[in-house]
Amino acid sequence: MGKNNLIQLMKEKAAGVGTIVHEISCVSEAIKYAVDLNRKKKLKILTCPGLDQKDRDSLQDLCKSSGMNLLKEPLRNHAYLIDTSLTWVDYGIAETGSLMLASDSEDIRMATMLAKIHVAMLPIAKIRLNTEQIEAELDEILKNNSPSYTAFITGPSRTADIERVLAIGVHGPVELHLLLIKEMKS
Repeated sequence: MGKNNLIQLMKEKAAGVGTIVHEISCVSEAIKYAVDLNRKKKLKILTCPGLDQKDRDSLQDLCKSSGMNLLKEPLRNHAYLIDTSLTWVDYGIAETGSLMLASDSEDIRMATMLAKIHVAMLPIAKIRLNTEQIEAELDEILKNNSPSYTAFITGPSRTADIERVLAIGVHGPVELHLLLIKEMKS
């Protein structure tokens, strides 16, 4: 499957499970997107575990000028405050619109599961057609002799176990935004 078809399939399948998908050019656009989203939703608190220091500083400056707070790690004592998290994900699975996140970081796990809104960044080069195409990476995770956490995220959190009524956000974020990054320049 060609690159453009793979990207299109990822966008369609992710949107089909309730993910809000945008193609952007660079990480600095992702940072602006997260702050603008928080402003639009009238939210005040962001976190960004896993971002490099330069991008974190840029987000901190933008938060400060927008009257928002950027939570610093460790998140354990104030994870309940997270409105929006901005994180990297490792792979996108186009056939299902799913995201794969392998993380040994408690802060990343909290940010992706406890935030009201999760903004996930995925380089376009990391989109795969199916899980078979990341078999080697998954195998390495399983062979690692230390505890690990790998999640497959497909849309915002949802469950239908409450009186058979679909409920969004019960076990995780109410919204999932996927930012497909064309370039890896900040």
